[in-house]
Amino acid sequence: MKALVAPAYGPVDELRISEVPDRSPGPGQVLVRVQAAALNPFDVKLVTGELREMYPVRHPFVLGMDATGVVSAVGEGVSRFAVGDEVIAYAGADSGTIAEYVLVGEGPQLVHRPRALPPVQAAALPTVAMTAHCVLAAAALKPGDTVLVIGATGGVGALVVRRAAESGVRVLATAAPADTAYIRGLGAHETIDHTRGDTPAEARQLHPGGLDAVVDLINAGPALVPTAGIVRPGGRLVSTLYGPAEMDGVVPVYVRMEASIGDLPRQAERAAADLMSIEVAATYPFDHSQQAMRDLAAGRYTRGKIVITF
Repeated sequence: MKALVAPAYGPVDELRISEVPDRSPGPGQVLVRVQAAALNPFDVKLVTGELREMYPVRHPFVLGMDATGVVSAVGEGVSRFAVGDEVIAYAGADSGTIAEYVLVGEGPQLVHRPRALPPVQAAALPTVAMTAHCVLAAAALKPGDTVLVIGATGGVGALVVRRAAESGVRVLATAAPADTAYIRGLGAHETIDHTRGDTPAEARQLHPGGLDAVVDLINAGPALVPTAGIVRPGGRLVSTLYGPAEMDGVVPVYVRMEASIGDLPRQAERAAADLMSIEVAATYPFDHSQQAMRDLAAGRYTRGKIVITF
């Protein structure tokens, strides 16, 4: 079968569509013929090796974590899925969804696709929706709290903004001028133009007493330190990346998405009922998936997901 492959750590320009061994399901596994698969910024970090100390991968490495498709075979012991079922899958970083077929274990990372949810939007769902769910659980926001979302126009950020606002939280969000109307439409009460420079400084001007929580989906390592400075005493800093264990008295919460608590079945039903938006910035045919990765790495799209169709 064909797949988008990284032969070694390096720039995304070295990615190739290559033949890889066919896959067959073992016990408890489901083989899915992929209809659409989504790219994530995390994929770029895996390809380049930026996170190799924390998330090493084996080469040749097949890209992609999210997909939707049709079950083509099931392994021994699989009881909830049958050949022909339409499914949504989160494969993690080990199996690779930018491929004609993907193997997924039967569990919380594999669900039936609601008929009302189109395949392209379904493919864009798993990592984004489950990560947003885990982030909000870690942030423990209450009605009346004020939260700053850094990286608000990305897939995870947009869902965090929308769900926080719906729960009665006052949301301050970063957005370039072209995206201000979009992010306010999701429920943000205030916006900061992150393209002008110092987001923490502007946040301090708007909220001198500090913020109840900051969700930082962009900065990592030492770059998180200024973010910590705008959290009020006793407040929460939530990050999906990595950084110091403590900063200026703030103990950050580093969130790693876990399918077991990400509640993919509920996220799929919510998306099908249009209770949360999954924006797709662009679709590319599989034959152009290398270009899709180059565009993702170059930051061509500031909001929404990139989806590969088969």
